[in-house]
Amino acid sequence: MAARQRRRRENLLPIEERFRNNAFILISTMLELNEQNPERRALVDEILHSIFFLGKINIPPYLPHHILNNGEVFDGIRARFPRPFDLYSSQVPQRCPFSCVADMLTDEVGQENEYEIRENLQALIKQLEPEPRLSSATMCVSQKNTQPDSVRYYGVSMSTPTPIARKVMVAISCLVTWDDYVASAVMSYYPNFAKNPNFDGTIQLPQDVRCQAFSLLRNEEMLACRSCGNLFGLTPTDENGWFYGNCAEAESLSNLFKNDAEIRNQSEPTAETYTPENREGVHDKVLGILQDLLQQLYFEWEGAVYSPL
Repeated sequence: MAARQRRRRENLLPIEERFRNNAFILISTMLELNEQNPERRALVDEILHSIFFLGKINIPPYLPHHILNNGEVFDGIRARFPRPFDLYSSQVPQRCPFSCVADMLTDEVGQENEYEIRENLQALIKQLEPEPRLSSATMCVSQKNTQPDSVRYYGVSMSTPTPIARKVMVAISCLVTWDDYVASAVMSYYPNFAKNPNFDGTIQLPQDVRCQAFSLLRNEEMLACRSCGNLFGLTPTDENGWFYGNCAEAESLSNLFKNDAEIRNQSEPTAETYTPENREGVHDKVLGILQDLLQQLYFEWEGAVYSPL
Protein backbone atom coordinates (compact mmCIF):
# COMPACT_ATOMS: atom_id res chain seq x y z
CA MET A 1 0.00 0.00 0.00
CA ALA A 2 2.73 2.47 0.99
CA ALA A 3 4.67 1.72 -2.20
CA ARG A 4 1.59 2.31 -4.37
CA GLN A 5 0.86 5.58 -2.61
CA ARG A 6 4.47 6.70 -3.10
CA ARG A 7 4.35 5.90 -6.83
CA ARG A 8 1.04 7.73 -7.16
CA ARG A 9 2.50 10.77 -5.41
CA GLU A 10 5.58 10.68 -7.68
CA ASN A 11 3.38 10.68 -10.77
CA LEU A 12 1.42 13.68 -9.52
CA LEU A 13 4.38 15.81 -8.47
CA PRO A 14 5.96 17.84 -11.27
CA ILE A 15 9.63 17.12 -11.84
CA GLU A 16 10.57 20.60 -10.58
CA GLU A 17 8.93 19.87 -7.23
CA ARG A 18 10.66 16.48 -6.96
CA PHE A 19 14.06 18.10 -7.58
CA ARG A 20 13.31 20.73 -4.97
CA ASN A 21 12.15 18.13 -2.44
CA ASN A 22 15.25 15.96 -2.90
CA ALA A 23 17.60 18.93 -2.75
CA PHE A 24 15.92 20.34 0.35
CA ILE A 25 16.05 16.99 2.19
CA LEU A 26 19.77 16.62 1.46
CA ILE A 27 20.51 20.19 2.56
CA SER A 28 18.41 19.85 5.72
CA THR A 29 20.10 16.55 6.60
CA MET A 30 23.56 18.06 6.18
CA LEU A 31 22.64 21.09 8.29
CA GLU A 32 21.40 18.80 11.08
CA LEU A 33 24.55 16.67 10.96
CA ASN A 34 26.68 19.80 10.99
CA GLU A 35 25.06 20.86 14.25
CA GLN A 36 26.45 17.66 15.77
CA ASN A 37 29.86 18.10 14.12
CA PRO A 38 30.55 21.83 13.52
CA GLU A 39 34.08 21.08 12.30
CA ARG A 40 32.61 19.64 9.10
CA ARG A 41 31.01 22.92 8.06
CA ALA A 42 32.91 22.78 4.75
CA LEU A 43 30.83 19.76 3.67
CA VAL A 44 27.63 21.79 4.01
CA ASP A 45 29.23 24.61 2.05
CA GLU A 46 30.29 22.10 -0.62
CA ILE A 47 26.93 20.34 -0.99
CA LEU A 48 25.10 23.65 -1.30
CA HIS A 49 27.33 24.70 -4.18
CA SER A 50 27.12 21.27 -5.84
CA ILE A 51 23.31 21.18 -5.69
CA PHE A 52 22.98 24.78 -6.88
CA PHE A 53 25.35 24.06 -9.78
CA LEU A 54 23.40 20.96 -10.86
CA GLY A 55 20.21 22.99 -10.65
CA LYS A 56 21.78 25.77 -12.72
CA ILE A 57 22.84 23.45 -15.59
CA ASN A 58 19.51 21.66 -15.65
CA ILE A 59 17.09 22.48 -18.46
CA PRO A 60 14.95 24.16 -17.24
CA PRO A 61 17.22 25.46 -14.47
CA TYR A 62 16.39 25.10 -10.78
CA LEU A 63 17.86 28.13 -9.05
CA PRO A 64 18.58 28.51 -5.31
CA HIS A 65 15.39 30.49 -4.68
CA HIS A 66 13.42 27.64 -6.29
CA ILE A 67 15.09 25.05 -4.05
CA LEU A 68 14.90 27.15 -0.87
CA ASN A 69 11.53 28.70 -1.65
CA ASN A 70 10.85 29.85 1.89
CA GLY A 71 12.24 33.38 2.17
CA GLU A 72 13.24 33.03 5.81
CA VAL A 73 15.04 29.72 5.16
CA PHE A 74 16.74 31.13 2.05
CA ASP A 75 17.99 34.21 3.91
CA GLY A 76 19.13 32.20 6.92
CA ILE A 77 21.18 29.70 4.92
CA ARG A 78 22.62 32.40 2.67
CA ALA A 79 23.73 34.39 5.69
CA ARG A 80 25.64 31.37 7.03
CA PHE A 81 26.96 30.07 3.68
CA PRO A 82 27.17 32.99 1.22
CA ARG A 83 29.80 31.63 -1.16
CA PRO A 84 27.71 28.83 -2.76
CA PHE A 85 25.03 31.40 -3.61
CA ASP A 86 27.58 33.78 -5.09
CA LEU A 87 29.63 31.27 -7.10
CA TYR A 88 27.32 28.44 -8.28
CA SER A 89 26.80 30.17 -11.64
CA SER A 90 30.50 30.70 -12.42
CA GLN A 91 32.49 27.90 -10.77
CA VAL A 92 32.14 24.13 -11.18
CA PRO A 93 32.02 21.82 -8.14
CA GLN A 94 34.57 19.15 -7.37
CA ARG A 95 32.06 16.44 -6.45
CA CYS A 96 28.42 15.38 -6.63
CA PRO A 97 26.11 16.08 -3.68
CA PHE A 98 25.90 12.56 -2.31
CA SER A 99 29.68 12.31 -1.97
CA CYS A 100 29.43 15.09 0.62
CA VAL A 101 26.68 13.20 2.44
CA ALA A 102 28.78 10.00 2.49
CA ASP A 103 31.74 11.89 3.96
CA MET A 104 29.59 13.48 6.65
CA LEU A 105 28.04 10.16 7.69
CA THR A 106 31.45 8.47 7.69
CA ASP A 107 32.79 11.16 10.00
CA GLU A 108 29.77 10.77 12.24
CA VAL A 109 30.02 7.01 12.87
CA GLY A 110 33.67 6.25 12.01
CA GLN A 111 35.14 4.62 8.90
CA GLU A 112 35.36 1.24 10.61
CA ASN A 113 31.56 1.01 10.95
CA GLU A 114 30.86 -0.03 7.38
CA TYR A 115 27.44 -1.54 7.93
CA GLU A 116 26.18 1.49 9.88
CA ILE A 117 27.35 3.88 7.16
CA ARG A 118 25.51 1.84 4.56
CA GLU A 119 22.35 1.71 6.67
CA ASN A 120 22.37 5.46 7.21
CA LEU A 121 22.78 6.16 3.50
CA GLN A 122 19.94 3.79 2.69
CA ALA A 123 17.66 5.38 5.27
CA LEU A 124 18.26 8.78 3.69
CA ILE A 125 17.64 7.48 0.17
CA LYS A 126 14.25 6.14 1.25
CA GLN A 127 13.19 9.72 2.04
CA LEU A 128 13.98 10.86 -1.53
CA GLU A 129 12.03 10.69 -4.75
CA PRO A 130 13.79 8.31 -7.18
CA GLU A 131 13.81 10.87 -10.01
CA PRO A 132 15.41 13.26 -10.65
CA ARG A 133 18.26 11.52 -8.88
CA LEU A 134 20.40 13.44 -6.41
CA SER A 135 21.36 10.32 -4.48
CA SER A 136 23.66 7.45 -5.40
CA ALA A 137 22.56 3.96 -6.36
CA THR A 138 25.75 2.28 -5.17
CA MET A 139 28.56 2.68 -2.68
CA CYS A 140 31.98 1.06 -2.60
CA VAL A 141 34.50 0.38 0.13
CA SER A 142 38.21 -0.09 -0.59
CA GLN A 143 40.91 -1.38 1.77
CA LYS A 144 44.59 -2.13 1.27
CA ASN A 145 43.84 -5.72 2.30
CA THR A 146 41.04 -7.83 3.72
CA GLN A 147 42.18 -7.53 7.34
CA PRO A 148 39.26 -6.22 9.46
CA ASP A 149 41.36 -3.45 10.99
CA SER A 150 42.65 -1.95 7.74
CA VAL A 151 41.28 1.52 7.02
CA ARG A 152 38.17 1.70 4.85
CA TYR A 153 37.82 4.31 2.10
CA TYR A 154 34.36 4.95 0.73
CA GLY A 155 32.95 6.19 -2.53
CA VAL A 156 29.50 6.53 -4.07
CA SER A 157 28.28 6.52 -7.64
CA MET A 158 27.50 9.73 -9.50
CA SER A 159 24.43 11.48 -8.08
CA THR A 160 23.27 13.62 -10.98
CA PRO A 161 19.74 14.32 -12.21
CA THR A 162 20.47 13.88 -15.96
CA PRO A 163 22.87 11.93 -18.21
CA ILE A 164 24.52 15.11 -19.48
CA ALA A 165 25.12 16.28 -15.91
CA ARG A 166 26.77 12.92 -15.23
CA LYS A 167 29.11 13.46 -18.19
CA VAL A 168 29.96 16.88 -16.80
CA MET A 169 30.73 15.55 -13.33
CA VAL A 170 32.83 12.64 -14.61
CA ALA A 171 34.88 15.07 -16.68
CA ILE A 172 35.37 17.38 -13.68
CA SER A 173 36.36 14.41 -11.52
CA CYS A 174 38.98 13.34 -14.06
CA LEU A 175 40.41 16.83 -14.38
CA VAL A 176 40.27 18.01 -10.77
CA THR A 177 39.09 15.58 -8.14
CA TRP A 178 40.26 12.00 -8.54
CA ASP A 179 43.75 10.64 -8.01
CA ASP A 180 45.74 10.80 -11.26
CA TYR A 181 45.82 7.03 -11.73
CA VAL A 182 42.05 6.66 -11.34
CA ALA A 183 41.49 9.66 -13.63
CA SER A 184 43.88 8.22 -16.22
CA ALA A 185 42.03 4.92 -16.23
CA VAL A 186 38.68 6.63 -16.82
CA MET A 187 40.11 8.97 -19.45
CA SER A 188 41.27 5.89 -21.38
CA TYR A 189 37.60 5.52 -22.37
CA TYR A 190 35.78 8.80 -21.63
CA PRO A 191 33.45 9.90 -23.17
CA ASN A 192 32.84 6.65 -25.07
CA PHE A 193 32.62 2.93 -24.41
CA ALA A 194 35.47 2.31 -26.88
CA LYS A 195 39.02 2.44 -25.55
CA ASN A 196 41.30 5.21 -26.75
CA PRO A 197 43.82 3.50 -29.09
CA ASN A 198 46.46 6.14 -28.31
CA PHE A 199 46.31 6.12 -24.51
CA ASP A 200 45.99 3.32 -21.97
CA GLY A 201 45.95 4.48 -18.36
CA THR A 202 44.07 1.46 -17.02
CA ILE A 203 45.44 -0.17 -13.89
CA GLN A 204 45.68 -3.55 -12.19
CA LEU A 205 45.01 -3.45 -8.47
CA PRO A 206 47.25 -5.50 -6.18
CA GLN A 207 45.72 -8.88 -5.45
CA ASP A 208 45.15 -8.22 -1.74
CA VAL A 209 43.20 -4.98 -2.22
CA ARG A 210 39.55 -5.16 -1.29
CA CYS A 211 37.22 -3.15 -3.55
CA GLN A 212 33.61 -4.12 -2.84
CA ALA A 213 30.53 -2.43 -4.26
CA PHE A 214 27.07 -2.50 -2.63
CA SER A 215 23.66 -1.64 -4.00
CA LEU A 216 22.11 1.04 -1.81
CA LEU A 217 18.74 0.33 -3.43
CA ARG A 218 18.70 -3.46 -3.10
CA ASN A 219 20.90 -3.76 0.01
CA GLU A 220 23.23 -6.38 -1.41
CA GLU A 221 26.80 -6.86 -2.52
CA MET A 222 27.46 -6.33 -6.21
CA LEU A 223 30.01 -7.61 -8.66
CA ALA A 224 32.04 -4.92 -10.33
CA CYS A 225 30.51 -3.99 -13.68
CA ARG A 226 32.36 -4.79 -16.89
CA SER A 227 33.52 -1.17 -17.20
CA CYS A 228 35.17 -1.21 -13.76
CA GLY A 229 36.80 -4.52 -14.66
CA ASN A 230 38.32 -2.85 -17.70
CA LEU A 231 39.49 0.18 -15.71
CA PHE A 232 40.86 -1.40 -12.55
CA GLY A 233 41.34 -5.10 -13.29
CA LEU A 234 38.54 -6.12 -10.93
CA THR A 235 37.29 -9.72 -11.18
CA PRO A 236 34.82 -11.29 -11.42
CA THR A 237 32.60 -8.80 -13.19
CA ASP A 238 28.94 -8.45 -14.08
CA GLU A 239 28.07 -8.61 -17.78
CA ASN A 240 26.65 -5.07 -17.66
CA GLY A 241 28.94 -2.12 -18.26
CA TRP A 242 28.01 1.34 -17.03
CA PHE A 243 29.26 4.69 -18.30
CA TYR A 244 32.97 4.90 -17.52
CA GLY A 245 33.52 6.86 -14.31
CA ASN A 246 29.92 6.59 -13.13
CA CYS A 247 30.47 3.84 -10.58
CA ALA A 248 31.36 4.12 -6.89
CA GLU A 249 34.63 2.21 -7.39
CA ALA A 250 36.32 5.25 -8.96
CA GLU A 251 35.78 7.55 -5.97
CA SER A 252 36.53 4.82 -3.44
CA LEU A 253 39.82 3.79 -5.07
CA SER A 254 40.79 7.42 -5.53
CA ASN A 255 40.39 7.95 -1.79
CA LEU A 256 42.47 4.83 -1.10
CA PHE A 257 45.27 5.95 -3.42
CA LYS A 258 45.35 9.45 -1.93
CA ASN A 259 45.93 7.98 1.51
CA ASP A 260 48.10 4.91 0.81
CA ALA A 261 51.19 5.63 -1.28
CA GLU A 262 52.32 2.00 -1.22
CA ILE A 263 49.13 0.68 -2.81
CA ARG A 264 49.10 3.57 -5.26
CA ASN A 265 52.67 2.85 -6.39
CA GLN A 266 51.81 -0.81 -6.90
CA SER A 267 48.87 0.24 -9.12
CA GLU A 268 50.76 2.48 -11.54
CA PRO A 269 49.64 2.07 -15.18
CA THR A 270 52.14 0.05 -17.19
CA ALA A 271 51.02 0.37 -20.82
CA GLU A 272 53.51 1.75 -23.35
CA THR A 273 51.04 4.47 -24.32
CA TYR A 274 50.90 5.77 -20.74
CA THR A 275 53.32 8.65 -21.20
CA PRO A 276 53.28 12.24 -19.90
CA GLU A 277 52.72 13.55 -23.43
CA ASN A 278 49.81 11.20 -24.12
CA ARG A 279 48.24 11.93 -20.75
CA GLU A 280 48.44 15.64 -21.40
CA GLY A 281 46.69 15.01 -24.71
CA VAL A 282 43.74 13.14 -23.18
CA HIS A 283 43.56 15.69 -20.36
CA ASP A 284 43.19 18.47 -22.92
CA LYS A 285 40.62 16.41 -24.82
CA VAL A 286 38.48 15.90 -21.70
CA LEU A 287 38.80 19.59 -20.86
CA GLY A 288 37.52 20.46 -24.34
CA ILE A 289 34.59 18.09 -23.93
CA LEU A 290 33.73 19.65 -20.58
CA GLN A 291 33.83 23.14 -22.06
CA ASP A 292 31.55 22.05 -24.91
CA LEU A 293 29.08 20.39 -22.51
CA LEU A 294 28.89 23.47 -20.30
CA GLN A 295 28.36 25.66 -23.34
CA GLN A 296 25.46 23.44 -24.42
CA LEU A 297 23.99 23.93 -20.93
CA TYR A 298 24.36 27.73 -21.11
CA PHE A 299 26.94 27.77 -18.31
CA GLU A 300 29.58 30.44 -18.81
CA TRP A 301 32.82 29.03 -17.43
CA GLU A 302 36.25 30.59 -17.27
CA GLY A 303 37.93 27.57 -15.69
CA ALA A 304 37.34 28.24 -11.97
CA VAL A 305 36.68 25.29 -9.65
CA TYR A 306 34.83 25.79 -6.36
CA SER A 307 36.85 25.25 -3.21
CA PRO A 308 34.68 24.89 -0.07
CA LEU A 309 35.67 26.76 3.05
